[in-house]
Amino acid sequence: MDGMIQIYSPEEYEKVAEILLTTYKHIKLWLFDGPMGAGKTTFIRALMQKAGVKDVVSSPTFALVNEYERADGEPVYHLDCYRLSGIDEAIQAGIDEIVTSGKWCLIEWPKIIEPLLWGTALLITFEKIDNHRSVLTELKTYE
Repeated sequence: MDGMIQIYSPEEYEKVAEILLTTYKHIKLWLFDGPMGAGKTTFIRALMQKAGVKDVVSSPTFALVNEYERADGEPVYHLDCYRLSGIDEAIQAGIDEIVTSGKWCLIEWPKIIEPLLWGTALLITFEKIDNHRSVLTELKTYE
């Protein structure tokens, strides 16, 4: 399902989240890129709901990392790398261990930590266009 998706309503976030969860269930690294206010956190909330997370999902901008539990008991790490100044700060915060844990990681603003990423990731890029969001999905490989 690589390609462009148009989202016009909050309900469509949930539909797209369900499709992506089914299509990419084997992918553990999900990367979310796009400008502030483009819908990254809103989409992650829909994804978590579809994955059975019962907790209230909030942006980890100040905490850097929020941990949740899926319906199957597996942990989910939601990272927001916007405030990170560089790789050294990411390593000091333990982000290197989280992204290599093999657990489901949802990472907003991933570019700053790209050197820490490994394996295959799903990159989801958001763009705010007038009354809707444009969402581009692509698989990326990090070595």
